[in-house]
Amino acid sequence: MFRHPGFTAFLVCRLAAVFAGQIQAVVVAWQVYDLTRQPLALAYVGLAQFIPMLLLLLPAGDLIDRFSRKPILALSWGVSASCSLALWWLAGHGHAGVTGIYAVLVVFGCARAFSGPALQSLLPQIVPREQLAQAIAANSMLLRVASIGGPFLGGLLYGFGGAGLTYLVCLVCFALGTALLVGAVPVRFAAPPSPAGGTIWQRFGAGIHFIRSRPIILGTISLDLFAVLLGGVVALLPIYAHEVLHAGPEGLGALRSAMAVGEVTAGFYLSLRPFNRHVGKAMFAAVAVFGLANLVFSLSTTFWLSFGALAIAGAADMVSVYIRGALVQFSTPDEMRGRVNAVNMLFIGSSNELGEFRAGSAAAALGAVPAAVTGAVCTLGVVAGWAALFKPLRTVDRFEEATPAVTR
Repeated sequence: MFRHPGFTAFLVCRLAAVFAGQIQAVVVAWQVYDLTRQPLALAYVGLAQFIPMLLLLLPAGDLIDRFSRKPILALSWGVSASCSLALWWLAGHGHAGVTGIYAVLVVFGCARAFSGPALQSLLPQIVPREQLAQAIAANSMLLRVASIGGPFLGGLLYGFGGAGLTYLVCLVCFALGTALLVGAVPVRFAAPPSPAGGTIWQRFGAGIHFIRSRPIILGTISLDLFAVLLGGVVALLPIYAHEVLHAGPEGLGALRSAMAVGEVTAGFYLSLRPFNRHVGKAMFAAVAVFGLANLVFSLSTTFWLSFGALAIAGAADMVSVYIRGALVQFSTPDEMRGRVNAVNMLFIGSSNELGEFRAGSAAAALGAVPAAVTGAVCTLGVVAGWAALFKPLRTVDRFEEATPAVTR
């Protein structure tokens, strides 16, 4: 798998971009909370990135299916680098306040609307189908390395040099990822782009119809949507670090890295020993463990117990990501991947960004601890409900059983 030309370079450029995104996320969250001391302000951080993703879903998926995916991804990363540059400038001009930060995050959300589905659609064009599941596991595991180092380094850089220095590091990482993608990642397994038949609405409607006709895809991406939307605690970490655990920005970085520690551990195992039996049941079990671990974190007042609970949640999430990614890729033909992955990214974005808004607004209304506890319990309810609603997903045994349907 690593011997395929361009796969290692693809991993490196993805690592650089994810590293930048993780550093930027932790610094933006701490900076906004430091400026406002309002949980609702953290909710708007997620909302500012989600709204443009929602609005650009249709053109992003259509363009990715009709044109070469690598230039689209390179352009979106270039825009992300410009956003890091703008945040660096704002950090030196305090009068801009949080309004300027929100404005930059809107542009960053526009870039993510294209980079997310383009990334997911590009990997099957780099490695052969028979090695796709293992490539997904290795890719996910190595990305979590950036998720460990990024937040931890982001907290240290913010504590040492402030927001300005940290945003410059993000700029360099995005620029490096873009350069490597353009110069060192060949695309060897790409099918010719599909002809642009019909209107953009008709083409996008065909993608929606395909997802609705595949209960494995619909159940997979909607399970992740509601489980993380209702039960995610990442948006509350600045409050927990500041007011519950009294850990400061360095502790916030460590907490943001805790889930990635569990993810890397599970991902490393999966990259060496990928499993392909009882995958549906395994995904439901993993999401249930994710909810239970978040419940433990919600009630903890001890830093290392909180760190351990988040690490277990991360390991469970990695198992879910591995199964979800493989099922979606195996279920989708190449000419439909842009539209399917655009919808998938909308669901992921909804679970992350809207999840942050849900958590922040709930914390403003109920308090951080009650909001986190309620969310974790809701995640467990989602697991039970989806297991009953999506029997084909619950009973699917091997990835190969999720074969693409014929598309028009």
